[in-house]
Amino acid sequence: MATPVSVLRLPRGPDPNSRGFDPRSPRFIALCRTSISTSAASEADPELLQREQHTRSVLREKFLRCLLSMTNKNVQFHMYEKVKVEATFGASDIDVLNFQVSDLHTPIGVQKEALIRCQDVISMTFDLNT
Repeated sequence: MATPVSVLRLPRGPDPNSRGFDPRSPRFIALCRTSISTSAASEADPELLQREQHTRSVLREKFLRCLLSMTNKNVQFHMYEKVKVEATFGASDIDVLNFQVSDLHTPIGVQKEALIRCQDVISMTFDLNT
């Protein structure tokens, strides 16, 4: 039988609604960059910039389709310190900073519902056929 794990409650964010940290704060900017700057060569060449933006949009669409196909599937997350966890993937937040999962199997037990910070994930795998 799986051992239940207690829920760790994180401290409330500094905003009045406790929805997290201010996106303009230095901490948020340092940890949660939402975009990657363009290459120096593409800034000088409009055609190169257009190709780079098209490539980024194609990659973004493929990533979002991958997230969509992971919904309700068993996913293995490979994390730092050689930790491997397994869970049923639920959803991602809009900035892809957190994954919502169910039945998270960790080395110390099972958590019924959990959020996994994307910064802690090195890679994730899942079976397309199930």
